[in-house]
Amino acid sequence: MTSKTRTESEPEPMRTGARCLIEGLERAGCKTIFAYPGGAILDVFHELASSSMKVVLPRHEQGAAHMADAFSRATGEVGCCLVTSGPGATNTVTGLATANMDGIPMVCITGQVSTAVIGNDAFQEADICGVTRPITKHNFLVKDVNDLPRIIVEAFHIARTGKPGPVLIDLPKDVQRAKTAVPFPEHFERPGYKPSFEGHPKMIARLAAMLNAARKPLLYVGGGVIGSDTADLVRELAHKADIPVTTTLLGLGAFPETEELSLCMLGMHGLIAANKAVKACDLLFCVGARFDDRVTGKISAFAPNAKIAHIDIDPAAIGKSVRCDLPLVGHVRPILKALIPQVTEAKRRDWVAQCVQWKQEDPFSYDPSPAGAIMPQYVVEQVYQASRGEAIVCTDVGQNQMWSAQYFRHSRPRHFLSSGGLGTMGYGVPAAIGAQFGRPDALCVCITGDGGFQMNAQELVVAVEHRLPVKIVILNNGYLGNVRQWQDMFYNHTYSAVVLTQTNRPANEKIPPKPADAPYLPDFVMLANAHGMNAKRVVRPEDVRPALDAAFASPEPWVLEFIVDPLANVMPMIPPGGTVDETIRKY
Repeated sequence: MTSKTRTESEPEPMRTGARCLIEGLERAGCKTIFAYPGGAILDVFHELASSSMKVVLPRHEQGAAHMADAFSRATGEVGCCLVTSGPGATNTVTGLATANMDGIPMVCITGQVSTAVIGNDAFQEADICGVTRPITKHNFLVKDVNDLPRIIVEAFHIARTGKPGPVLIDLPKDVQRAKTAVPFPEHFERPGYKPSFEGHPKMIARLAAMLNAARKPLLYVGGGVIGSDTADLVRELAHKADIPVTTTLLGLGAFPETEELSLCMLGMHGLIAANKAVKACDLLFCVGARFDDRVTGKISAFAPNAKIAHIDIDPAAIGKSVRCDLPLVGHVRPILKALIPQVTEAKRRDWVAQCVQWKQEDPFSYDPSPAGAIMPQYVVEQVYQASRGEAIVCTDVGQNQMWSAQYFRHSRPRHFLSSGGLGTMGYGVPAAIGAQFGRPDALCVCITGDGGFQMNAQELVVAVEHRLPVKIVILNNGYLGNVRQWQDMFYNHTYSAVVLTQTNRPANEKIPPKPADAPYLPDFVMLANAHGMNAKRVVRPEDVRPALDAAFASPEPWVLEFIVDPLANVMPMIPPGGTVDETIRKY
């Protein structure tokens, strides 16, 4: 955080709450803000017009929140969004919940009706602090303009420290207009808020002893490693002690999947080798990850032969669902820096060889389409090849997310952005735009499905307006694919509200027939063109790579629609609540 120093002879000038907010954002280092105006926040927008910050106008407040979220994931900075009261504020709820579940630092400022009418059902009034209390790390209703400088400093500090998360500032109209000369505090202190940073030395020593004694240790790495920028230390530890590494969905990129020690992703749709290693290991060392149900499956059968050690900045995450034999609360970096010198350099070649053998026996694989159609997995493979593995991949949620996790070989932190805990459809397009603003020189590719794309397609115009070179890859299978897969596998092939094409709908969903030349509605190419965007539909496997090469070489934004096999499934799959022994390899 930058700050301006003043002498005692230079008192802080009087300024409005609106002006104070803009100054506070600039002092906090905010250079880009995703902002949608409205009546209750117009005083702030008036001041924003003369700000040094880049203002991005999304077309929906949910888009603003997702853009701020992805901006943060791609850069490591605190993402910022600004919206009005009532529906403007409530439209950010899904984005805030997405960021909160995944521990993403973000500050959201909402307008509010004047303090005198709060609680009187005024026009566009909503109790956004009450609404968002369960889905933000903290929120503030500013009642006194003199509190605003402190609140802004607190908001950014809370958002980025401890377990990161979104913080909301609700700013009434009269507070925006009121004046204050209160300076911004140079230091932050909030009673009761002192997140642990350094791990306990004795616990670190115990962990080192456990690692040194283990014959078959396994590193289990999550999004906390990405957020703390400690992928370098994880790699150092793995190499020094010869320990295989598996990651969560949000941990992809924390350890290069091109390396021998990588077991890629674990869990429901993870690499079978990773899940076998969890079952066989004698020490599971979890670094910055939650033990969510998509990872553990049947908890009583998870890591049955292992002691479990867990590093997490959030003490509430440790022992929440899975037993923990050695808890370590603190920031990953100082703990690993203290741990690595105490770990003995070792060669666990027999254990590594076993893991490599499992990888060779059950790699991620798919069969060609019997109809000769494009396989969605092939498209993801070609995105990897065409980008030389360097793309920042932003996904939506559904089958496209899992195929992106499986078939793009993730080797760099902050290069895989996706909604993990909440599983938010519609995240992909605004996320790719937000990431591109944060990393303007990077190749940002959104991999989405035909369902998720339609949820926030209005944000395409933002990419066009700003000439962002973002690339949108749509895997169009004509279904809500993940739900269709589950209905096939667990609901006796009974399709209900999952068919997105004009044919094959259940009897109670029949719609009037459309022309034979319009099987897909909307026409995504025409939709992209209507926004001023380049677009192409690809229907043949041999045309996949040329289309990607042309789009990736272009400085313009692109939409590429790939008509893929409609019945392709995400495999392997451990059934919900199942174990690795129940893995379904093909369906």
